[in-house]
Amino acid sequence: MTDAAENETAHAHGGADSMEGPVAGEEDEAGAAGEESGAAGGESVAASRYRRRRIAHRAADRVLSRSGALGTVRERLAVLEAAGDVYDLDESADIYGNGVVEALEERTAALLGMEAAAFFPTGTMAQQVALRCWAGRTGNPAVALHALSHPEVHERNALSQLSGLRPVRLTSEARQPTADEVSGLAEPFGTLMLELPLRDAGFVLPSWEELTALTEAARERDAVVHFDGARLWESATHFGRPVDEIAALADSVYVSYYKSLDAYGGAAIAGPRTLVDDLRTWRHRYGGNVFQQFPTALSALVGLARELPRLPDYVRHARVVAAALREGFAEAGVPWARVHPEVPHTQEFQVWLPYDVDVVAEAAVRQGEETKTLLFARAWDRGGPGLAVTEVAVGAAGLEWTEQDVRRAAADFVERVGTVLGA
Repeated sequence: MTDAAENETAHAHGGADSMEGPVAGEEDEAGAAGEESGAAGGESVAASRYRRRRIAHRAADRVLSRSGALGTVRERLAVLEAAGDVYDLDESADIYGNGVVEALEERTAALLGMEAAAFFPTGTMAQQVALRCWAGRTGNPAVALHALSHPEVHERNALSQLSGLRPVRLTSEARQPTADEVSGLAEPFGTLMLELPLRDAGFVLPSWEELTALTEAARERDAVVHFDGARLWESATHFGRPVDEIAALADSVYVSYYKSLDAYGGAAIAGPRTLVDDLRTWRHRYGGNVFQQFPTALSALVGLARELPRLPDYVRHARVVAAALREGFAEAGVPWARVHPEVPHTQEFQVWLPYDVDVVAEAAVRQGEETKTLLFARAWDRGGPGLAVTEVAVGAAGLEWTEQDVRRAAADFVERVGTVLGA
């Protein structure tokens, strides 16, 4: 089974939400590989490759991003060693959303320039509740969104199946929607949801002028604007504006604490205080009013203090890495390669290569095993006949890579592709 088939199997068996994570595709691949392995009575090629890549990632001396999600329990607990720097640990632990959870909500609202914020255990629940509350206020259950947006691709039709909402697709093109598409939508809608950045299109963002025009077009249609800002924190560099100025264009904003900030999990919706009061009511109804959440809340506060200031450096260096990859592939004689976007909008981007998925996936694992340098740490997917695509993320570990380091690693990877093809 190829990486692409593994991901498709995972979607069919409910693994789609894991595509959200900082190591996108890892849990999908693990679930699908495990199912295939169990059905076959032994370890499949897919399961073996997944296991080998996880081992190679942990053993690698050089990676572009070392996600905490792949750490041991002991390593993950070490995040809380800095908790005393961001919160008084002698305060009482939270109970049903007070204490440190309230402190996190207040900090988030302040950063986004909003009146209030509500913490949720998952982003899926957070956006379900937010869009449902807006539908109640506007009287229109239609949500205008992109066909590649997270609720459409990764939530098993939850907007319609669970919340009684009606998604209306603006476009299915691998780009952000346009203001003309919002203005010209053939039916009324109560909420415009914009995913910033649009992950499944390559972590792409609109320009500031385009974003402003999109929000104005929605309001001309008497609709409210909601930002799916799971990766909004790192979008400020592209827009050249602070995150609160970006959030000010929307009526409500969702943010994640684990995708870029390396927290244990969690999300928040920020917006007007009256809306947030409604969110808390529906959070309870959806089962999100968890008894105690202090480990996750503390890890989120640590992330806001430690990782948030570093994100601009990651984004800037991702542009260096992307350019060096293009140069490295060209120097190595690859007939066609694409880095998308050409200049990354965030610290994550796509790489497309003209090979079958199994070939590049095996070459990537071998490179990590044999050189202790893992250039491509995420799963590969089928981008079309004879095309493979993967995602690259640049984090703190990636800042150590020079342009020459990237070009050399790309050349070494291409050599291993040739070895796999000749095997």
